[in-house]
Amino acid sequence: MRKILVTLFLSALVSGLHAQAPDRCVYLDESKNIEERVDDALRRMTLDEKIAIIHAQSKFSSPGVKRLGFPDLWTDDGPHGVRPDVLWDEWEQAGQTNDSCVAFPALTCLAATWNPSLARAYGESLGEEALYRNKNVMLGPGINIYRTPLNGRNFEYMGEDPWLASRMVVPYVQGLQSKGVASCVKHYALNNDEEYRHQVNVVVSDRALREIYLPAFHAAVTEGGAWAIMGAYNLYNNQHNCHNEILLNKILKQEWGFDGVVISDWGGAHNTLEAVKNGLDLEFGTWTDGLTMGSTNAYDNYFMAQPYKQLIKEGKLTTKELDEKVRRVLRLMMRTNMNRNRPYGAMCSEAHYDVARKVGQEGIVLLKNDRGVLPLREGAKVLVVGENAIKMMTVGGGSSSLKAQHEISPWQGLKERLGDRVEYARGYVGDTTGAYNGVTTGQDLADTRSKSEILGEAVGKAMKADYVVVIGGLNKSDYQDCEGHDRKEYGLPYAQNELVEALIKVNKNVVFVNISGNAVAMPWLDKVPAVVQGWFLGSEAGKALADVLTDAVNPSGKLPFTWYARLEDCGAHATGSYPGIWRPDHQVIDEEYKEDIYVGYRWADKNRIKPLFAFGHGLSYTTFRINKAELDKNELSAFDSLTVTVSVTNTGSVAGATTVQLYVSDPKCSLPRPEKELKGFQKVYLQPGEQKNVRITIGKSALSFYDDRTQQWTAEPGDFVAQIGFSANDIKSKLKFRLK
Repeated sequence: MRKILVTLFLSALVSGLHAQAPDRCVYLDESKNIEERVDDALRRMTLDEKIAIIHAQSKFSSPGVKRLGFPDLWTDDGPHGVRPDVLWDEWEQAGQTNDSCVAFPALTCLAATWNPSLARAYGESLGEEALYRNKNVMLGPGINIYRTPLNGRNFEYMGEDPWLASRMVVPYVQGLQSKGVASCVKHYALNNDEEYRHQVNVVVSDRALREIYLPAFHAAVTEGGAWAIMGAYNLYNNQHNCHNEILLNKILKQEWGFDGVVISDWGGAHNTLEAVKNGLDLEFGTWTDGLTMGSTNAYDNYFMAQPYKQLIKEGKLTTKELDEKVRRVLRLMMRTNMNRNRPYGAMCSEAHYDVARKVGQEGIVLLKNDRGVLPLREGAKVLVVGENAIKMMTVGGGSSSLKAQHEISPWQGLKERLGDRVEYARGYVGDTTGAYNGVTTGQDLADTRSKSEILGEAVGKAMKADYVVVIGGLNKSDYQDCEGHDRKEYGLPYAQNELVEALIKVNKNVVFVNISGNAVAMPWLDKVPAVVQGWFLGSEAGKALADVLTDAVNPSGKLPFTWYARLEDCGAHATGSYPGIWRPDHQVIDEEYKEDIYVGYRWADKNRIKPLFAFGHGLSYTTFRINKAELDKNELSAFDSLTVTVSVTNTGSVAGATTVQLYVSDPKCSLPRPEKELKGFQKVYLQPGEQKNVRITIGKSALSFYDDRTQQWTAEPGDFVAQIGFSANDIKSKLKFRLK
């Protein structure tokens, strides 16, 4: 408790201060709790002050209440690092020299660690970087479900499974907010398209909405305690999601009890009355004509600015909704920039780089390793091929673009580790540009040689190497892994398939490292002995990748999504529902999620489709065995829990980690259910020959489905099956139990 102690001889001075600013000194007494202080401030605010704090005043800030001592509220992208500062009213750089950051791996990589403790460390590190830069709200993490591998923004999200995303988002949010920085979880909800994202109206069953697309948001709010949520650009039920009656009022605020702030995505607000009535609290990015056009008083013309005030003055609206929005914004300020107990921040610290590298090490997935080609043999000659081996990936991709203090490329990491034994060849030329919103990579990737010359160089060098490591995949250019556009094809760009085929003919030890946030087609897979999923790994990319390829670190990553052999194997494409149908007026695209609850491995199971790589798949340089699994009871009541104990042994010769995955099946149900659903997992670290017991506990909620006939979650009594394994396609044990 802090109080102002005023001695008698200062009474005149204090009286003078009160005469000038009668309310400011009140806030030096913090003996009241947050809600009391919010109520107090709300009573003192004028209509103009209330209107001001519910919309932006610049690209990334909204005004405080200076008369009452509330500072401005500063937001910033993004989920993978603190974005560099832009000019007050433009997207271009502010030209600062102290706004570089640590670029953490993209969230697909974090999800691939299957390690919630790393998610906590990730959030804490990001929070410390944000504090150092005086950012109060970080716009992330993203947790939309991976519905199609063509979504350009999948790399920002946490995969296809609602349970995995839920378990990873909660510690991220808690870690970030433990530093007094709000997590703005996004994009709520059903944001699975980038092309025409302002026009897509999602048509989805209540059951799929509740079982697949909302659980991670529910966990972020009810378990993580998220202080902010960002509405999505798209529509649901014919209303834009930044002011959607069902999603924001009914579900988020009423059912889930969310007491934080709903922030619009930049330009996501479209209508004053809907914004007022349907749950939007803080409007950002609108200007007066979309995202790029504006007037000199643009911020005053926001939907929740002067137009809102005018409706109140005309008596067409009361201040009821306004006071509720202001209350939420004030509460957010009390939790962030008005919280005097926040810790100190730190920027680009060794500890943050360590976290970034650790996430990369544990998130990299060894997809294939025939003949034990990996790890690279000590003393061998290695040829590194590919533009992605040298191209910086922290710049570009949309709002998650960063100005990293440094980015170690795969080529740099391998060169540092292998020295003179490693050589480089370009192999292919893709996007040689390297700039986004004024941040430039400083790289000159131009190559004037012909395609045949570049390919010929790679093939010639490959003939003399012991290994050929191709660093390929996608990049963050438009129509690849990038905000604003979706991919146009499932295949690899820049004739990489032709490159791989040519290299296979002259070297049997080809390793393909796919840098991306998405699955890609691999028509040459049967011919290539080793494949690694390398993600976008941020500042420490090259070090983390070199650690795994050279056995300094044993890979333990597991895929957070199903990797289809063909695009047509994905439910969104097999049903013909993607990318939707334009309405006759050509203003809105209706996209019906015809695959319903059968997303990812659920669809593959239902249709007996063998994926290229299964959800949860990931190899190691050692081997593991599940010896036995047993239940602590065979019958479960509605108010009880059940524990599965799994004995796991490292049967190989090196230390390593694997993730035990628990799926639950409901063989007989009144509604169709997936063949299995992930309901628990645990990562376990084992020395050679070591054996450990892993315990995973589930309750009634793990057995429940959303019954859209009664609009409630239901667990029907009867028999269930616990399936335990190392991936959705690698089940080692099945145990029956009963719900009373």
